[in-house]
Amino acid sequence: MNMLRKIYCRAFQTAFRIAIPFLPYRKPEILSSKDELTALLKGKGIKAVLLVTDSSIRGLGITKPLEDSLRECGIKLAVYDKTVANPTTDNVEEARSLYLSERCEAIIGFGGGSSIDAAKAVGARIAYPRKPLSKMEGILKVLRRIPLLIAVPTTAGTGSETTLASVIVDSRTRHKYPINSFPLIPRYALLDPENTKSLPASITASTGLDALTHAVEAFIGRSTTKETRKEAIEAVSLIFRYLPRAYRNGSDMEARRGMLRAAYLAGAAFTKSYVGYVHAVAHSLGGKYNTPHGLANAVLLPHVLEYYGESAWKKLAALADAAGIKGESCKDKAESFIIAIRKMEKDMKIPSELPEIKDEDIEELSEYAAKEANPLYPVPMLMDKNELRIFYKMVEAKSRKKGETA
Repeated sequence: MNMLRKIYCRAFQTAFRIAIPFLPYRKPEILSSKDELTALLKGKGIKAVLLVTDSSIRGLGITKPLEDSLRECGIKLAVYDKTVANPTTDNVEEARSLYLSERCEAIIGFGGGSSIDAAKAVGARIAYPRKPLSKMEGILKVLRRIPLLIAVPTTAGTGSETTLASVIVDSRTRHKYPINSFPLIPRYALLDPENTKSLPASITASTGLDALTHAVEAFIGRSTTKETRKEAIEAVSLIFRYLPRAYRNGSDMEARRGMLRAAYLAGAAFTKSYVGYVHAVAHSLGGKYNTPHGLANAVLLPHVLEYYGESAWKKLAALADAAGIKGESCKDKAESFIIAIRKMEKDMKIPSELPEIKDEDIEELSEYAAKEANPLYPVPMLMDKNELRIFYKMVEAKSRKKGETA
């Protein structure tokens, strides 16, 4: 990246860091049971609710206890269960139409980050009926209050239940972009480990590593606060303690509860301190190939951390301490921390490659990643699109690489 561009990026990031204490950040109020949620809606006099979820979650019966509870209390329920991984503008418009036709007064996002992100975007479109989502991309484009939004996470990873971000894919262009605005932070979050018990081990792993990515990128960036550093450190400690246990035994409720706490803390940390190039590259892959976000983050994380080198050693060493990883120096601890991530990923059968990546797409993908990250993300080391290309090559299928040189 040229020097003028670097100066601009760092100046932009410094302005946001200075503004953090003056911005309307907030955290959702925590609920611990479906009965609390139902009582909340009854107390607010809400008569009709839109539930945004996906067919897998609903098919497993995970939403049924809440659906039954709401109906028993006389609350009308409209269910949109067509949300896909990497939710699309079509998903949002379909759910919005259902909200309006059923005269709903509140929205529940029930599922992983995709369902919660879709629910946020539905709220944004209700608040701005004449403004397409494409015009909300970026920072602070949604200023009006959205309908009451409650998040019910079924994965311990995305942290979407506590963030101001909704990440959406344009159904026509496949461009994946974030909408970052304070009204999108859910008012309430129901954190019940029972809702995560049915997760397959592979999803437990990838979403848990998604939470780890949030915590690490928030901590090593240059816009941290005392609060976000504390949240990120606790999240990393919890993930190293509980993620392997939750992966091995999905019915370990202590581990499930610990991971929900970790995901919430990591989400709170990156809401204020932002993420980095792992996310920017992962978002481009999700938009182009529908690569699951947590999986992309997991595959990319050790590569990006290693590439940062000395610019991240000191902060990675602090995270190594939180994870109980020893070392003689900051460099030793940082390198051991990255090795520990690789080992955890190997033990949980996370692949080392993303075979969907095509060479002819890398130019476009790197442009999307650079556009998303620069100047917003306060990363340890700035990179332009040409430098970001290396990460796609690192995780590209080896068989394709061999084909290039044959």
